[in-house]
Formats: sequence, C-alpha cells, structure tokens
Amino acid sequence: MTEAATIPASERRLEREAAKRRRSRRGAAIAALSSVLVIGGLAVLVLTSNGWPEVRETFFSWTEFKNAFGEVLSGFWLDVKVFMGVEVAVLVIALALALIRVSRSSGLFPLRLLSTVFVDVSRGIPTVLMVYLIGFGVPALQIVKPAPDPAILGAIALTISYSGYVSEVYRAGIRSVHRGQHDAALAVGLTHSQAMRLVILPQGIRRVAPPLLNDFISLQKDAALISIIGPVEAFRAAQIIQGENFNFTPLVAAALLYLAVTVPLARVVDRMGGTEGAVR
Repeated sequence: MTEAATIPASERRLEREAAKRRRSRRGAAIAALSSVLVIGGLAVLVLTSNGWPEVRETFFSWTEFKNAFGEVLSGFWLDVKVFMGVEVAVLVIALALALIRVSRSSGLFPLRLLSTVFVDVSRGIPTVLMVYLIGFGVPALQIVKPAPDPAILGAIALTISYSGYVSEVYRAGIRSVHRGQHDAALAVGLTHSQAMRLVILPQGIRRVAPPLLNDFISLQKDAALISIIGPVEAFRAAQIIQGENFNFTPLVAAALLYLAVTVPLARVVDRMGGTEGAVR
C-alpha cells in the first residue's frame, strides 16, 4: 500500500486547502509588487518630467478646482436629469420596438417595417449628429411656439439614438430563449402574449442585463452632447470657466463627476457579467 493511500482523506483535504492558500498569498504578493512597480514607475516618469510643473498648474490647480466645482456640479445635475429621463424612455420604446420586430403576425408587417427603418436610421446616424438635427431642425419647423427647451430636444435626440441600440439588445435576449420555453408555456395553457410576458421576456431581459447597463453607461456620458445646442451642463459649464481663466482644471472637475457615476456602474456590469457567466 502506498504512503498516500495511508493518509486520511480529511488530512489530504487540509493539505490541499493549505497549498491553495499559499498559492493565493503568493499570487497576491506578486500582484501587489508588480502594481507598485508599474504605477510607481509611471508616477516617477510623470512627476519628474520637465513639463510637469506647468501641467500641474494648468490641469490640477486646487484653487481653480474649488472655484469652479460649484458651477460644474450645478451643470452636472442637468446631465443626471437628462440621463434618468432618457433611460426610462429608452427602456420602454426599445422594448416596444423589439417586441414588434420579433412578432410574426401578418397584420403587424407595416409596424415591423417602420421599426426596422427606425432602428437602422437611429443606429446609422452618429449621436452627435442626431443631437444637431433634432436640436436645430425641430425649432426650424416652427410647429410649436415658443420652441421647446433645448435640453428637452437634446433628450429626444438621445432617446432616438439609443432606442435603436437597446432594441437590438432586447431582441437578442428574446431570441436567445429556446423555442421550447415558448412551446412549454403554450402546453400548460398560456396564450402567446402571456408566454411572452411571463416566460420569454423575464429570461431574455435577465440574460442581456449587463449589455443593457453598459449602454446606459455610454448614455450617461453622451448626455454631455446636449451642450452643443445650448444647455449649460457640466462639460459646457467647465468649458465656459476654462475660457475665462485659461485653465483646464474645471474640465478635470467635470471628468471626476462623470467618473463618480460611470465607474461604480462599470463595476456593477463586471460583477453581473461574471455572475451570468458562472450561472451558465
């Protein structure tokens, strides 16, 4: 009988766990050391460069940051309001578009055609160009007097642009649910609409939750595009102050505000993506 066979299973398990902990500690130490070397090397390279004093004064002036932060933050609340309103509208409109496009009813063919055209056009036109077209084109029509608020027009443009993208994400999620789920729902007495609402949609949306959230991270940043048609949001407020003081620190303040929202959302997406992968 070999020596390994004489060792109890409980002791072998404890040895494997101890070895795993040693490997984990060794890996953590290597990661920490490499991070210190890389980040420290980059910091030394930047801080010892000839132009760093000028860059520090131009981009990272604490005095300018304090003076500008209040106005930039005030503009950022407009970004947040636009983002939240557009997100709700996109979720509803994109889902309607996706449901129309996956339908096979002959009577809905005109709607399917219009939905396809809408999605192709909204995804084909750059978002910044869509904001220009809606922001300046709608007031030129003079349908409503006085002209709508530019922030509302910008929100409409973002809604149109992102509805096309998000509808395709929804459609991919719906298509990913196996046909057998639909057949099983019909077999237990559900109608087609009930099967779609109670069986297919919950599974499909759950599968595409990470890419949906990813789109909304992009939307949160693209809310700054409404500044090109007039509204003073965070980026535009920072630009105005920068133009007055010839210092770029207000733009850094605006960037930090965007990062304060987008980075936590990105970590949520990473966690959801890892969880979904583990489940599958």
